[in-house]
Amino acid sequence: MRISPLILTFATLASTNGFTINPLSTVSGVSSTSLNTILPKTTGQSALDPSVIAKYDALPFPEESILAEYVWVDAEGNTRSKTRTLPAAKAESISTLPKWNFDGSSTGQAPGDDSEVILKPQRIFTDPFRPRSDGPKNILVMCDTWTPSGEPLESNSRAVAAKAFEGKEDEEPWFGLEQEFTLFNLDERTPLGWPLGGMPSRPQGPYYCSVGPENSFGRHITDAMYKACLYAGINISGTNGEVMPGQQEYQVGPCVGIDAGDQLMMSRYILQRVCEDFQVYCTLHPKPIVDGDWNGAGMHTNFSTKSMRDDGGIDVIKKAIYKLGAKHEDHIANYGTGNELRLTGLHETASINQFCYGVANRGASIRIGRDTEEEGKGYFEDRRPASNADPYVVTGKIMHTVMED
Repeated sequence: MRISPLILTFATLASTNGFTINPLSTVSGVSSTSLNTILPKTTGQSALDPSVIAKYDALPFPEESILAEYVWVDAEGNTRSKTRTLPAAKAESISTLPKWNFDGSSTGQAPGDDSEVILKPQRIFTDPFRPRSDGPKNILVMCDTWTPSGEPLESNSRAVAAKAFEGKEDEEPWFGLEQEFTLFNLDERTPLGWPLGGMPSRPQGPYYCSVGPENSFGRHITDAMYKACLYAGINISGTNGEVMPGQQEYQVGPCVGIDAGDQLMMSRYILQRVCEDFQVYCTLHPKPIVDGDWNGAGMHTNFSTKSMRDDGGIDVIKKAIYKLGAKHEDHIANYGTGNELRLTGLHETASINQFCYGVANRGASIRIGRDTEEEGKGYFEDRRPASNADPYVVTGKIMHTVMED
């Protein structure tokens, strides 16, 4: 079994540096006995008694204060965060939240001699990891990154996407994003449900939307993430087990405009926090297993505008698809890293070198749903984005291309 270079690099670094993971997390509402049955010991789930954590969770928060977790995207497209205490009144709206800063030299976003990066709050979510029932709520704050002089950082893809949506409010652009991901043991080499150092005895087929201990791996993790996202206020619309064992998917949307990127990026943050609790490694690599007959992972992007949803919208949809086809290479270059390993023309993908569309065809670059064709209006699905694609880049790019004259 060959592992994608990105996965292998992490495992090699861990081995050569001789460090080990110290598991300190627990999962609320799940006993340590249950965890032992859910996950193999190689994931390193916490040996700490959950009652120890519960003792601190039971401490009350100050009545007039809240905890705000400021979340941002780093130079590699991963989420990072840090916490501050604020007066509860400050959390009532984005406009009352203060800006903050961080050391950009530690995240690859600024030089050491001018390291301050400004965090500008853009979207508020309820914090599912610090729930409280005494009135005010602790919050997660999706931020983007700026220089002290007020310029967006090069890695601030949100600012670029926001310009693509400016002045297009009447079109009411709807996005539905399908986020696929793969769960590994903490060795970062063995997907959940796979034998150590080997492959499943059965080919893919029985694992998609499956039930049973021999078919479904990671359901408890996905369900925990699902509930956490709902609590946070993310418009998560569903989940399912995917084609490759250990692979899962959830869907976010419909969301309007820039909010699609905010919600999807915050959902990724929540997913990683949940995986901390379960002590499982989660990767968004589009082809984590490159040997064998296994599906990759994507971020299929469903899109429509008001004119596409109105009567006769199928003609608007087809015009948009022709525009996307004319800029296929440009979009592919912005649809995630490692995508050439996934877009091979096999495993429900179109070739990365060709653009095509079809009705109900999951082997096409763009899929038009059967209902959309029959009703003559609706939406289309861009199946090209990789699972690690930047949702701000993808949604902004689609909007810009489709709206061009």
